[in-house]
Amino acid sequence: MTTTPLMWLMLAGPAALLALALLPAGNPRRLAGLARGGALISLATAAVGALLVALGGPLATPVLPGFGILFDALTAVMFLLVSFVGSIVVHFARNYMAGDPGHARFTRLLSVTLASVLLLILSGNMAMFLAAWVATSLGLNKLLVFYGDRPAAVLAARKKFIASRLGDLCLAVAIGMVWEVTGALEFSGVFAALKGITASGETPASLTLAAVLIAAAALLKSAQFPLHGWITEVMETPTPVSALLHAGIINAGGFLALRFSPLLQLSTPSMDLLLIVGGFTALFASVVMLTQNAIKVALAWSTIAQMGFMLLQCGLGAWPAALLHIVAHSLYKAHAFLSSGSVVDIARASWSPSPGGAPHPARLGLAVAGVIAGVGIVGTLSGFELAREPGLFALGAILLMGLTHYIAQSIDTRPTGFVIARTIVVAAAVAGLWFALQSGMAALMAGTLPEAANRTDLVALAAIFAVVAGFALLTIGQASFTTAKPGGATPEWVRAFYVHAHNGLYVNALANRLVLRWWPTGLQVRR
Repeated sequence: MTTTPLMWLMLAGPAALLALALLPAGNPRRLAGLARGGALISLATAAVGALLVALGGPLATPVLPGFGILFDALTAVMFLLVSFVGSIVVHFARNYMAGDPGHARFTRLLSVTLASVLLLILSGNMAMFLAAWVATSLGLNKLLVFYGDRPAAVLAARKKFIASRLGDLCLAVAIGMVWEVTGALEFSGVFAALKGITASGETPASLTLAAVLIAAAALLKSAQFPLHGWITEVMETPTPVSALLHAGIINAGGFLALRFSPLLQLSTPSMDLLLIVGGFTALFASVVMLTQNAIKVALAWSTIAQMGFMLLQCGLGAWPAALLHIVAHSLYKAHAFLSSGSVVDIARASWSPSPGGAPHPARLGLAVAGVIAGVGIVGTLSGFELAREPGLFALGAILLMGLTHYIAQSIDTRPTGFVIARTIVVAAAVAGLWFALQSGMAALMAGTLPEAANRTDLVALAAIFAVVAGFALLTIGQASFTTAKPGGATPEWVRAFYVHAHNGLYVNALANRLVLRWWPTGLQVRR
């Protein structure tokens, strides 16, 4: 771990964004332009920092007592990601909010929130991390109630506030326990102490509890079941908020798990908590997503599922895979939200009917079996071992199940040798790319994130089987399930389940009632 004065540059972007809160309103578009400049400064310094890490390894710079920077490979990837997405969102917001009476106020709030996320990523010690963690949440809450006269926005913000305060409490207590055991606040000192504890083979009970609390904080931040409902109701906020939330802020839970991964890997209960809750949420939200008609609501349920999938990867100890998932999801979701207004037109323009209609469940089942077998073959040829890394193969199988409809359609009616060969080549190429990206990210994070846990215990294997089987069944039944609207020709029990799934099994409705009972908004809210 080395130090360099250049690390001070990393604070230039966040400092510029924070300074906007002190400027007079003036011309809102000029203020928005300054915000974009601050975001671009962050992006430029992120590139410089990444280059320094690539050339010389991790960098740490103490700034003030309780305030310092840790710039390792994990920081470099996340700082580049958030700076890039943030600069796009800020630029988009400049035109999107033009003419809104609250344009200047929105720019200030967006800038402060983005700066808080960047400082969270840069944090070199746990005290600064906690402060930025809380500031990020408070800034987001202000953005969620930007239009304070909208009842749905107020209700969503209050549910988010409750979940966030629970997460803050979990993280604060956990940090206190870690500090007490390791005697250090700087991450470098904490990680060094954890290496000694790992070598001794005896983990203090307080560290095990701290790891469980950190896992709980990550779940709460990532909108996981059952406190997930707030994220599906934030559509009353301006679109740039949704883009920054789903592509940046929501990843704070995953970043927390990755930053504290050396501690989490010492605690089997914390890994099991991430594995079970994340896996269940991924399946649950994926089912609900298929029943949604509004584009942005469906994207919100997709985010819940993707975060669950990412935390499932953390629970399996596949840390590089989880980071790769964060990067891919952020880029995709930022584009999805910022272009959501044209999604319908794009879908209509690109739609073409399948020659045989919806694929038959039998063909889908054959395609799923082919995908699973193909992942096993390609993964083995790529140098991975199924017996040692079952989680990685399972994650690849779940990801590549997105190709099942493509494969099923290729054998739908009168398949030719060329079509079948092309389909096999494409599927194998995607599987090979998945394993190549995994290898690349693992090499990039070597020495920063712990080596993959490669869990093969009973709990992990049971969770892997349940999640893979669940996604396989969901993929096979997707064609009939998505058309099972009331009044359709599908079986009665399928239509009934469709209605219940469309309402998220009423978990969020129950949360709404509880919040409105104990913290009424004073506004008329549709329950």
